[in-house]
Amino acid sequence: MVTTLDLHFLGSPSSIASFAIADADGYTLVECGPFSTHDKLLAALKAENIDPARVHTLLLTHIHFDHAGAAWWWARQGTQVYVHPRGLRHMIDPERLYDSARQIYGDRMEKLWGKMEGIDPERIAAVGDREPLEIGGRKWTAHHTPGHASHHIAWQLDNVVFTGDVGGCRIHGGPVVPPCPPPDIDAEAWRESIDRLRSLDAEAFFLTHYGRITDTTAHLDALGQRLTRYVAWIEPYYRDGSEAATIEPLFKKFYTDELRAAGVGEQDIASYLAANPPYMSVTGLLRWLRVRDERAAGN
Repeated sequence: MVTTLDLHFLGSPSSIASFAIADADGYTLVECGPFSTHDKLLAALKAENIDPARVHTLLLTHIHFDHAGAAWWWARQGTQVYVHPRGLRHMIDPERLYDSARQIYGDRMEKLWGKMEGIDPERIAAVGDREPLEIGGRKWTAHHTPGHASHHIAWQLDNVVFTGDVGGCRIHGGPVVPPCPPPDIDAEAWRESIDRLRSLDAEAFFLTHYGRITDTTAHLDALGQRLTRYVAWIEPYYRDGSEAATIEPLFKKFYTDELRAAGVGEQDIASYLAANPPYMSVTGLLRWLRVRDERAAGN
């Protein structure tokens, strides 16, 4: 029912996936990746004998470039796009989103993500929490699942769930890790979203980073534990006012040492680093700790 398509982001296999689901009208696509990997996605579809013209629907888990950057291309060829209400305006007019990302990535923007253009409002729609969609004879349900991003949806189809990033990154059976980029990770909301995923009693998750996993309960337990550990690890550096640039190499070592201790090989570590760059998690976690303290102070 589900075909996993490898986008080979930055040349790393199993770092970003898109998923094609056959239905009565053609195909629904969950995630499309950045435009920098668009040719890889088209090639992967061709290898599966899937004509892009038969992709009638694109479901986005959230609007980060590695998940949604190429959505505009699909909309222009007639695909209907669905997104979280908080992400809708940014997909219609991505200038602010793109400019904000350029401040982080600088001259690496084109290589990492490629271009991003606006979507005609008639080709994109927002979906409410627990809202069902009847698509090609299949019933999809949108679960608003903030934590990784405020504009995050986990898409349920029967007894499987496409978790985006709120379900973590896990490559070839390695440890599950929480990607924590800025600007709006929220560890408290993330734990509530983990509980939401748990309540769905799914027999399988499809992770954008990367692929199908079936030990869903153990997976969510480990994800919550590692999220707590990441916050606890970085908190002393936050307390003493360390700069992100000072923390980043230390966190990268902590991150990769954990992977190696779990038996993850160097090629898969490269895929983990491509899918979940440590420097992004440092920036995101520092920001989350500031937000947490401001909330506690009543600001």
